Amino acid sequence: MTANVFSLCVSLCAPLFLVAGTATAQDWPHWRGPNYNGSTTAENLPLKFTRTKHVKWATDLMGPGASTPIVVGKRIFFTSVDTKRDRLVALCVNRENGKIMWKSDAGSGYGAASGRRTGGRRATFASPSATTDGETVVFFFGNGDLVGYDVEGKKLWSRNIQKDYGNFAFNWTFAASPTIWEGKLFLPVLQRDVPAGRRRRGAEATPDKIDSFILAADPKTGKTIYKHVRPSPAKVESLESYTTTIPYIAKDGQKQLLLVGGDVLTGHDPATGKELWRWGTWNPNHREKYWRLVPSVVVGGGVAVVCAPKRAPVFAVQLGGKGEIDQEEGLAWKSKGRPNPVSSDVPTPAFDGKHFFVLSDVQNAISKVNPKDGEVAWTTKLSRDFKWRSSPTVADGKVYCMNHNGEVVVVDAESGKKLHHAFMGSEDDDQIRGSVVVAHNNLFIRTNDKLYCIGQ
Repeated sequence: MTANVFSLCVSLCAPLFLVAGTATAQDWPHWRGPNYNGSTTAENLPLKFTRTKHVKWATDLMGPGASTPIVVGKRIFFTSVDTKRDRLVALCVNRENGKIMWKSDAGSGYGAASGRRTGGRRATFASPSATTDGETVVFFFGNGDLVGYDVEGKKLWSRNIQKDYGNFAFNWTFAASPTIWEGKLFLPVLQRDVPAGRRRRGAEATPDKIDSFILAADPKTGKTIYKHVRPSPAKVESLESYTTTIPYIAKDGQKQLLLVGGDVLTGHDPATGKELWRWGTWNPNHREKYWRLVPSVVVGGGVAVVCAPKRAPVFAVQLGGKGEIDQEEGLAWKSKGRPNPVSSDVPTPAFDGKHFFVLSDVQNAISKVNPKDGEVAWTTKLSRDFKWRSSPTVADGKVYCMNHNGEVVVVDAESGKKLHHAFMGSEDDDQIRGSVVVAHNNLFIRTNDKLYCIGQ
């Protein structure tokens, strides 16, 4: 969770990121960039780089975190774990020299009673990415802490979503990123309808049902504007979604929030949260109970692409429908093949205005896909040593992919040819998950212990 900003419809021309602050076309103000789709315009990015070559600066970090940095003006914002103090931290780094401008203990400590103050082995509470409108920057953590600052580092407000609305019901560490759009802060909480683990013990009937919902808040105060309940027919873990809300402007100018999870894709009115339309499902009769969803929806060429879990296909849904959209009539295409190279269990695809780029962590491959019919222009195989779970980034005619070990592969967007690969992580690094960021004609690459700025 997106400049030559595409309106996320067939015309692909209306800007989506409009703020009163300092954000510019060169910024990366959201997890999926200025266009909410993993792409941006950039030129003259260095092709050959290493941990020492074309490095403008490298900043030592106090601990890991799976969040993707966001960039606005001269500031880079991201979350981290301070491993020495076992604290959750909000960080601001100077984009020009890599120096830490400010840092703040943002976590309330909620979750410490369970022995998970900062997170577990596979994921930390510092996994969600920050979001900003250029004036206020908001950090969210997997333990439920939601904290707002001004860009100078003054804490404006803080709250904990679990304390406000009940404990999360997820089997894994919750990691949806917040989104600021249209003057509101949006956070989806799509979770099980009973505490995690209950149904495995046969507790199908229980009086304490848990709602999934979209929360809208004032980014300047943190106060709730609305909490819209989002029902789902999915079962058990298939109710769980770790995805982010994606803004979308329809052909008629209607503004919507798109959200995928619980076996369905929905469009919502950002002013009220009201559901405008619904399509699904990739899970017929909801028979698969353990299909939690990780990739967010990505929009382009008049369709919204949804990646079904595990090794299932990618589905492209036609945009423009209302209400309950027929399963077959609403489907533009779905990916094909055995094994299917166009499939993703974790990474969110990118869209560059002409094609989708789907990184498959189950097939260790990146594919270029036509939005009109799903035809694959090329598929490029990647190494199998570590999982490829960072979402791809497209810029300067190239696709950037990074695996858990910090290996970055640069692929030519036109031909699919591998142009370069660099090992940016340490030899024993694992679980690196943040995406490569492109801002102000530089690459920003985050590993477990460093943040690199790569440029000419």
